[in-house]
Amino acid sequence: MRIKSESTATPPSSPWRDGWSRRDFLKAAGMTVGGTVGGPLLAACSTSSGSSSSGPTQITFSSARFYGKSNMSQIVDEYNKSQSKVHVTYQELPPPSSSTEVHQTLVQQLARKDGTPDVFTQDVIWIAEFAGAGWAAPLDSYFSSSDRDAYFPGLIQACTWQGKLTALPWFVDAGMLYYRTDILQALGLQPPQTWADLTKTAQAAMSQQKANFGFLWQGKQAEVLVCDAVEFIASANGAILKPDGKTVTIADPPAVEAVQYMYDTIHQSKISPADVLSWDEEPSRRPFTSGQAALLRNWSYVWQNAQDPGGSTVVGKVGVVPLPHFDNGKSAACLGGYQYGVNAASKNKDAAVDFLRWMSQPAQQLRFATEVGLAPSKAAVYDDPALAKANPFMQSLKSVFVGATPRPVTPKYPQVTLVLQSQLSKALTQGDVKGALQAAKSQIEGIVKA
Repeated sequence: MRIKSESTATPPSSPWRDGWSRRDFLKAAGMTVGGTVGGPLLAACSTSSGSSSSGPTQITFSSARFYGKSNMSQIVDEYNKSQSKVHVTYQELPPPSSSTEVHQTLVQQLARKDGTPDVFTQDVIWIAEFAGAGWAAPLDSYFSSSDRDAYFPGLIQACTWQGKLTALPWFVDAGMLYYRTDILQALGLQPPQTWADLTKTAQAAMSQQKANFGFLWQGKQAEVLVCDAVEFIASANGAILKPDGKTVTIADPPAVEAVQYMYDTIHQSKISPADVLSWDEEPSRRPFTSGQAALLRNWSYVWQNAQDPGGSTVVGKVGVVPLPHFDNGKSAACLGGYQYGVNAASKNKDAAVDFLRWMSQPAQQLRFATEVGLAPSKAAVYDDPALAKANPFMQSLKSVFVGATPRPVTPKYPQVTLVLQSQLSKALTQGDVKGALQAAKSQIEGIVKA
């Protein structure tokens, strides 16, 4: 699983393929089938909030659609059966592969400020937007510092806006380094820990004709380019935007060094083909699983593809480690995943939080991991023997997720990412890295300080 914004759409192999009809989407968005805003909501939405003297508190829950041995509706039903004080009505939205539709639906629902849905799930990059609009309720009074310590630090950082916890971690995904175990063994090399090591490993694999490509990544002018850049920059102890959401550091020396390295993989060390400038996840994945590349940066979904004998020539020959870092830096993995939110207009916040506490229990996180394929956001779940038995690969990702790093946290992220995509692409194609990043800084400052 990964991130996802529209420009990093879920690959065909993912369990998130939609099958979501236009009629279903229009209904979920609160439109008539003819497309008129303000039409009737789904029947599920019409259930009034609150409780009566003879029944439980009624709340609604909107979430993107996920596939697996269990589905969200079944899990919600189990919560309803587990107690008698709260009843949750589930509203299914399109899958994350249709993230624009999911975002549009949530914006329309939350902007009404009528309290529906009480609880929702959101892409990690929407958290600051929803909090900044006043649509997401602060959760600090419900979840103590010890509660928050159970989650990966990068996730808590991403769920925090202006010092307040405005979302609760659900599941995590992040970038990671795939490598050919057979190639590195033949070369007598260990998986690279620094970018300098990676360059040497990739060059050795190519010079000894073990692989056509040394290192593959995603340089297409799209959201995934921002994700890759976040990892390179953070691994040089740099950042695009400071936590205050106003100080732009994309043109500082660490960022320049990192983006220059990205450029050099194509034009100087030549360990990456120029084609990466037009590749997102799947075009970069295919040469790796067809045996043409030694190293690949991608998301966790690639593992299953690599182990599928129907489409992979490297079954049993792939390993995964945290991404490398620059000297004096540390590994960084761009954070992805969906997280929970509580509607600021909800009239039943206590009931909503009770539902989230149940959904966040280790037992439920383990179920999402083993039956839906969503990586837990609580570090302790990775030590559960049941996860090791059901999904040993996912268990191995704990070290990757410890370094999970969010993209710039700002309610104006949609505008910021477009600037980043454009200027990073210019830097990588034209070679004026400092100039492009300075232009990005100026434009982003105009956005975040407006």
